[in-house]
Amino acid sequence: MKSEDTPFEGGPMDGRVLPVLLGITGHPPKTYRIPVPDPTGGPPTVLVYRRVPRGPGRVGLTNRWKYEYAPEGAPARRLTWPWSKPHATPPGKRDDADG
Repeated sequence: MKSEDTPFEGGPMDGRVLPVLLGITGHPPKTYRIPVPDPTGGPPTVLVYRRVPRGPGRVGLTNRWKYEYAPEGAPARRLTWPWSKPHATPPGKRDDADG
């Protein structure tokens, strides 16, 4: 399996560079979850990092990636089927009925 040294920004992992396994397309996963064990033996805390472009890549080459800390966690995902009705209001937008 191929891996790439990927920098992490923000949160407890700020400034660290970890080797992240690449997928079939050659990109790292969109979200990276790091379980941190609880010192008292409770459930582990999960740190969530989101993949973002590192910056402009060289001409003709693919863009490199970095991970930014997401304190709110991973965004909620829902399956969308071709026959599913769309949401009445897209996430993050106000509805006209809200005033």
